[in-house]
Amino acid sequence: MQDQIPKIIEDTTPLFTNDTIVFGLLMVALGLIFYTSSKKDGFWNSFYKIVPALFMAYLIPAILTTAGIISPEWTSVTESGDTSGGSSNLYYVASRYLLPAALVLMTLSIDLKAVFNLGPKALIMFLTGTVGIIIGGPVAVLLIGTISPETLGGEGADAVWRGLSTLAGSWIGGGANQTAMLEVYGYNQALYGGMVFVDIVIANIWMAIILIGIGKSAKIDKWLGADTSAIEALKEKVSSYSLEKERNPSLTDLMVLAAIAFGTVGFAHFGAGYMSSFFTDFVNGLDKGLTRNLFTFLSSSFFWMISITTIIGIILSYTKLRSYEGAGASKFGSVFIYILVASIGMKMDLMLIFDNLGLIAIGAVWMTIHAVLLILVAKLIKAPYFFLAVGSQANVGGAASAPIVASAFHPSLATVGVLLAVFGYAIGTIGAVACTFLMQLASVS
Repeated sequence: MQDQIPKIIEDTTPLFTNDTIVFGLLMVALGLIFYTSSKKDGFWNSFYKIVPALFMAYLIPAILTTAGIISPEWTSVTESGDTSGGSSNLYYVASRYLLPAALVLMTLSIDLKAVFNLGPKALIMFLTGTVGIIIGGPVAVLLIGTISPETLGGEGADAVWRGLSTLAGSWIGGGANQTAMLEVYGYNQALYGGMVFVDIVIANIWMAIILIGIGKSAKIDKWLGADTSAIEALKEKVSSYSLEKERNPSLTDLMVLAAIAFGTVGFAHFGAGYMSSFFTDFVNGLDKGLTRNLFTFLSSSFFWMISITTIIGIILSYTKLRSYEGAGASKFGSVFIYILVASIGMKMDLMLIFDNLGLIAIGAVWMTIHAVLLILVAKLIKAPYFFLAVGSQANVGGAASAPIVASAFHPSLATVGVLLAVFGYAIGTIGAVACTFLMQLASVS
């Protein structure tokens, strides 16, 4: 019998593994970005006219990860060959604590009636993005399968189309829908990491492209022939209210804002725990198979946390607490959002793009079809770039990134991203099932 060749495990420990140090680096990076972007002339003024500050808040942490200075997770190997792993908790903290805090602070001054007055184009672009994911998957499978048949290899539980079903769940709904698809189609979990890798790479590259587009949104809107009057009216209304109530915040103001933000976070986590537990029992009581997995998103605590936070923010916008927008509520919310963007950026190792080019190619073609369809429909109905960007991210990025993109246009618009992302959870599984059915047919052909 031949000797087995031992598997070589690479030590991927970054220079800094302490989250306190990593957080400090991210905050220094954000500080430098805002300091340089505030310059009104010279190199930096020209630079930020091309590259948005929000994109740099995403890119610099990604570069730090690629350079091995920081990392979202790593493997350590001792001299004796023993291995151990580690990971950063910064993204978890930012998405579970700072994101809901940001959402409630940004929603305090929302005018819900004005949001609905934006019209149906936001929903149309969201659904267009969904259709783009549903048809993009099978087209990508057909195209790449023709060029590189081995990329679509595997039989039974190892079939690549089964793994791609999890991408469809993630890119229409979110993590809960992704998990549901893993269960529905029984993809080999030992290979699942490869699909997660494609999800991270492609989704983050697409988000980076959208962020760059925000800096050129005026030119894009002009090319689309878009009517942005409703969006501008909402922004103007909120800005005017903020100026009317603007004041130098006292310590009391700051403490009340902290109470509103993190009191909501606490209540949202409390309610999400109960709701997810209740619906887990409800879902488990349903018949196994598709019926059960259609409602899996209801057992997600993240889904309920975002939903409860948004509801609380909307309710508070009808109370006197709305006036705390004048004390800087949305500004503090924006601080939290930028920290979240930086923590998302550090999850992206730019060199991973070259690790599995076949699957990456499928993802790239898939996302390109999604993008092209969005552009065509936006041009047809003259939808603003805001609706295109947020409609796409409500699908591909979900509740963690849709508010980021929306608030980049104006803090008052964050709620639009949240509402569409929550809708994505609801239709994510059924949309992913439709996409997977077509991908299976494409794989066979």
